[in-house]
Amino acid sequence: MTRILLADDSPHAQRMGEQILSEEGFEVVTVSDGDSALLRLEDVDPDLVLASVGMPHRSGYEICHYVKLSPRHKHVRVILTAGVRDQVDEPEMRRAQADGIVQKPFQASILLGAVKPLIELAAKERGSGSSPAAGAPPGPGKRPAPKAPVVALIDPERVRAAVTVALDASLSGMIDEITEKVMIALSTR
Repeated sequence: MTRILLADDSPHAQRMGEQILSEEGFEVVTVSDGDSALLRLEDVDPDLVLASVGMPHRSGYEICHYVKLSPRHKHVRVILTAGVRDQVDEPEMRRAQADGIVQKPFQASILLGAVKPLIELAAKERGSGSSPAAGAPPGPGKRPAPKAPVVALIDPERVRAAVTVALDASLSGMIDEITEKVMIALSTR
């Protein structure tokens, strides 16, 4: 299943983006700040990142720049998102090598029109193995790929957020399992 990492500090944008993309069959993981986006990037391993240009801790530009420098994420496409009041810095967008930009609030047809072709490209690159393996020596006459920036983020609040995300993802199954056990216990009385 195609995975999308949606990084936005607006709960409304998260819900709208998740609803639109989930209805199209995409698996969507949402985070509310730039640092959390970089933490989740490794375990989510998305094909596409949607990142708001104005988020706490790290902007969408910074997330995009990190993804584009990371040899492990060469296939990942990045679309920046901007609200009506956000100033879009065109030179910074080009420097970060963003694959596109979408205005918020999201409109389904516009969001999907931007996402679908990039997802297809990412899937082809992921499948073709055209991304060099991390740490592999470059071929003759080629320069080594730049190293991705190191992100050292050991913060109790971030750890708590990660635990909350993990629990939230498994909560439905836990509730079903506990309900079933309670029903079995009650029926044997």
